[in-house]
Amino acid sequence: MSESGGQGENRESGEGGEGGEGVTGRSAGEILDIVDEHDRVIGQAPRGEAYARGLRHRCAFVLARDADGRIFVHRRTAAKLVFPSLYDMFVGGVVGAGETYDEAALREAEEELGVSGLPAPRHLFTFLYDDGGNRTWWSAVYEVRCDLPVRPQAEEVAWHAFLPEEEVERRLGEWEWVPDGLAAYERLRAYRAG
Repeated sequence: MSESGGQGENRESGEGGEGGEGVTGRSAGEILDIVDEHDRVIGQAPRGEAYARGLRHRCAFVLARDADGRIFVHRRTAAKLVFPSLYDMFVGGVVGAGETYDEAALREAEEELGVSGLPAPRHLFTFLYDDGGNRTWWSAVYEVRCDLPVRPQAEEVAWHAFLPEEEVERRLGEWEWVPDGLAAYERLRAYRAG
């Protein structure tokens, strides 16, 4: 994610998840459901307003693996307004108004990987991300297998590769990661540990 990213662009409120994109043009006007501390819809707001006011919304984070089980990792471009040049092990973004987490997860994964025909991502768990400041969103974490050749958008992704999980673990202390994606990954490790 990157934070909620969703975002017709990426997780931006964070954006991938929210670790997201610039909130300009069409994306700033994208309507999001605003939710309460129990993930119940309490209103709607344009994405730009939701980010500016720190309104709680929804994001989908998708861990994409290839046929060998390696994880898709990417570095955001320096032009990103949110978390430029940081690494992320998730694709994803914000959930649009009236959209389900499942719908957003598939849409965002296909958009960000540059593929079509992915299987439906498998939902693992949902948690409330809160950076203690002005960024908070409900984050649904998914996993999907991608056997297709990926073609990430050049304006979104400066570098990408499928890395073995051991290498991702090693890089956690070496690379600078988007904070919401790192939080989701840490929760994923705890989820797997039981």
